[in-house]
Amino acid sequence: MFDSILPLLSDPAAWAALVTLIVMEVVLGIDNLIFISILSNKLPEEHRSRVRRIGISLALVMRLALLSMIAWIVSLTAPVFTVMDNAFSWKDMILIAGGLFLVWKATKEIHHTVDPSPTHDLLDKKDVVISNVGSAIFQIILLDLVFSIDSILTAVGMTDHLPIMVVAVLVAVTVMLLAADPLANFINKNPTVVMLALGFLLMIGMVLIAEGFGAHVPKGYIYAAMAFSAGVEVLNMWSRKASSKRESAQQLRAQADQAEARARAAEAEADAADSRA
Repeated sequence: MFDSILPLLSDPAAWAALVTLIVMEVVLGIDNLIFISILSNKLPEEHRSRVRRIGISLALVMRLALLSMIAWIVSLTAPVFTVMDNAFSWKDMILIAGGLFLVWKATKEIHHTVDPSPTHDLLDKKDVVISNVGSAIFQIILLDLVFSIDSILTAVGMTDHLPIMVVAVLVAVTVMLLAADPLANFINKNPTVVMLALGFLLMIGMVLIAEGFGAHVPKGYIYAAMAFSAGVEVLNMWSRKASSKRESAQQLRAQADQAEARARAAEAEADAADSRA
């Protein structure tokens, strides 16, 4: 193993591939983390952090396990059957299934967010029970598998060196672990961000389905759209925060004016009482 690593340390191309792959793996990991964060936020607070850690740990285990089976992973791209001149591989079918699951889950959560009537679903904030932990972990495992296969196939397409893939995956999962609680808390405290994140998941699901059917969607366009939407939401949050501060200042001024008016009235009454005396 070390014999294969040492030559890479002095190879600039290997370092360039490592940095590029780390960026790609981190981006794919954030997609994975958004789903984990939204799902874990529906659980009782004492279980959320544990479920996020379990989900991310499972993502690491799956990625490393798939790296140990690279020959099998690459074989997933071989056509299995053809429908109307479109060849489908196991990778395509996994991406389609994962995309459909994401679209279904994101659509259902959006419906529950805007529906005022209570329901009894895993993602319903109005009816959270401890028994949902196992169900949440099961759904996280399903999406971890889809994102892990996508992640490893991306790695295989960018470099032939296993050590580079392993390092990139470890760095990406470390970033996921560090960002898990802050991202989940931020999403939980900002309802509009929840809807934005669900929109991201909906778009990612559609992209996975499109790629499963052979329509390649450049990732740069997707992440540029996500970055633009996130930037607009940040501006909206700043605007709401500034508006809230202005309203608070106006309320404080109104309260001060009222207190001053009461003080003047009391002083006037006192002067009137003195004059009568």
